[in-house]
Amino acid sequence: MPARSSVLIVAVLAWLGLMLSACGPAPPTSGSGPEVAELLGGVADDGFARALAGTPLSFPRDHGPHPDYRTEWWYFTGNLDDPKGRHFGFQFTLFRFALAPTAPARDSAWATRQIWMGHLAVSDPAGDRFVFRERFSREAIGLAGGQAEPLEIWLDDWRIRSVGEEFLPLEIEASDTGIGLSLRLEPGKPRVLQGRDGLSAKGPQPGNASWYYSHTRLPASGRVRLADESFEVTGTAWLDREWSTSALGDGVEGWDWFALQFDDETELMVYRLRRTDGSADPLSAGTLVDEAGVATPLAAADVTTAVTETWTSPASGIRYPVAWSMTVPSAGLELSIEPWQNNQEMDVSVRYWEGAVRITGTRAGRPISGRGYLELAGYRARDGSSSALPPR
Repeated sequence: MPARSSVLIVAVLAWLGLMLSACGPAPPTSGSGPEVAELLGGVADDGFARALAGTPLSFPRDHGPHPDYRTEWWYFTGNLDDPKGRHFGFQFTLFRFALAPTAPARDSAWATRQIWMGHLAVSDPAGDRFVFRERFSREAIGLAGGQAEPLEIWLDDWRIRSVGEEFLPLEIEASDTGIGLSLRLEPGKPRVLQGRDGLSAKGPQPGNASWYYSHTRLPASGRVRLADESFEVTGTAWLDREWSTSALGDGVEGWDWFALQFDDETELMVYRLRRTDGSADPLSAGTLVDEAGVATPLAAADVTTAVTETWTSPASGIRYPVAWSMTVPSAGLELSIEPWQNNQEMDVSVRYWEGAVRITGTRAGRPISGRGYLELAGYRARDGSSSALPPR
């Protein structure tokens, strides 16, 4: 997804004092860090690796960490059901942040230039619950880290790991007070390289880009825990992998990201890089994936979106565009996208809205439906008002 690094690096900076000492004061909570807009800009930090053409992706190596880049994530979302048809949405993400391009010159087992952050959330529309947790740790003395072969990424006891020698199947495990997720993700569609052969532009400057690939359909099974209830579930997940040393371009305030899985076994990813007036930046893009896994890139002009409903968070006062219409004329798609529940705001170090959505509409005039995930980042309250919304 587009340049998540710009919003999430805020959280790392807010926690920097805690991470660089063996102990420290209680960290900030409930979105108390700086606003996303304070970090927007297109200049990347000197000394870090840059995403540039001419270095093709290589697997299984690129499933693992890339410590020379500033930011990186393993980002899972999905929709699940228990045997009685009760629906759950989930997000589970492990993020890596490099604090410096070279290792610190300190003779200490605690010294590190890598900080890890985890986000875990479960949506429960039937129970009117949205439960989320956040964790941080340094990459030192085994507290957090990762390897490519076989894949294993961890932050304390939150883990992503390959079941065997191949990348898939995967197991993801995360548990905290009042919430737990334990899923096995099976091979589904082939890997999709986003952008141009995996190089996804985030701004006009050379190197202001990310390496970005997705697994757009992963059959999922396992358990979800909320409070003292445990649910056996099956469904479908989506994995986004991205690493970069980049930032949002000039005049870009945030983004709206759609990961949509249709019942006809096709998928659609769209991201809108959102300018300060609410319009889509020309570098916005997307991808259509057919039944066989063949991906077709989409430019900003290939997708039309409009907001159909907003929701104002009682916690933050931020107004989010939670329901949308979308058309993709080249694919004959006319879609209505609505949240399973309005309150899916991640009230963590930096607030953003990340939630399960359901889809209705038509493809070439025939009914189509599906489920997916929507991310809304960079919206903020200004003196009681919100950021500019996309057009209705």
